Amino acid sequence: MTSKLLFGTSSNDAKANLTKKNSLKLLIIEELYRYGSRSIPELSKIIHMSTPTITRAIDELITDELIVEEGIGSSSGGRRPNLYGINPSSRYVLGIDICRYSVRYGLFNFHNEPAAEIRVLNEGLETTGDIIGVIKTAVDKYIEESYFDENKLMGIGIALPGLIDINTGISYSYLQEDKPLSSLFEDRFHHPVFVEHDTKAMALGEQAFGLAMGKQNVLCLNIGSGIGLGMILNGKLYHGNSGFSGEFGHIQVDPDGQLCYCGKIGCLETLASGTTMIKTARKEIESGATTQISLLVNNDLSKITSEIILQAAQRGDQFAISLLSTIGEHLGRGIAMLIHLFNPELIIIGGELTKAENYLIDPIQQNLNKFTIAKIRRDAQIITSSLGNNAGLLGTVALVMNKVFVK
Repeated sequence: MTSKLLFGTSSNDAKANLTKKNSLKLLIIEELYRYGSRSIPELSKIIHMSTPTITRAIDELITDELIVEEGIGSSSGGRRPNLYGINPSSRYVLGIDICRYSVRYGLFNFHNEPAAEIRVLNEGLETTGDIIGVIKTAVDKYIEESYFDENKLMGIGIALPGLIDINTGISYSYLQEDKPLSSLFEDRFHHPVFVEHDTKAMALGEQAFGLAMGKQNVLCLNIGSGIGLGMILNGKLYHGNSGFSGEFGHIQVDPDGQLCYCGKIGCLETLASGTTMIKTARKEIESGATTQISLLVNNDLSKITSEIILQAAQRGDQFAISLLSTIGEHLGRGIAMLIHLFNPELIIIGGELTKAENYLIDPIQQNLNKFTIAKIRRDAQIITSSLGNNAGLLGTVALVMNKVFVK
């Protein structure tokens, strides 16, 4: 699979993709992709192959336009060597982050940079019956407008919420068919597709490109319409036995609480999710609460979103600030459990409510001080994601690249 993703699958080169030569090329590309430009002598030492062998592979990769010369390196006594690096326009990844009410998608080059504007589709799993068809139509138009050569597409990474069986690839929450999710999408897109749970994709994004880079034990919280948990334990993404780990939003915190959409009573999501915050805002405004939120939506309460509530809070609206603070308090109680269980070095708050950092972190910290053993609490730094809403999308890029370079 790795060679096919990178070098293509035409009948003429199908057998060649399995040769030792392409295995060497893959090693060279992985080194340049992960660690930046290198000289032939450096690659020879790292890969443990002779200089002439590396030189021949480099020449072929340049001919294939997969790598380019990037200048001159430092001398170690003789002539200064040429440096080689990845050609960013040689290959691309399409990332798609599917949520309940929206979809984010973007095209990324071989340097993990956006090759076109990241777009948001205001349709989601809860709003349309044929979300795959809707996405396909939008993506086809996006690719056409980006003047992109689809032959350079290595694969498509997709992030999706819900219960996804890592062994079968079947979803038990959305797009429920007796068929792996990757196959459902490949039938429409005709490119290799790799699917990951949305919060686990976020954790992959943080590990590859964000604040979890180089860290060993990190918890990534995805706070949006629901609450998800991605865990990097001992440097690796943790899935659990079937891939169902991280359903943090569905631990019971209020036995006498509200009915959750999962069918259980008093889940954390019924107290601390964006969906709950929006429902609370609508209910209290209908009961007479005075707030700028009403003005921001022209008294159309159906238009209230987490973003609208944050805008009101940033204008000093005490009602909106109180809504966000309440979310933070409940999250703090839940995170205290996680700290006691996992003893993480870092907790990253991501998702739709990332921008509410100033209104969430303080109440989270206050409740952690109340409910966490001080020594364990001091080990865990809590920060908001530097990748913002793009963490999951970048995670889909990391997902595909991990498949390209799988050992």
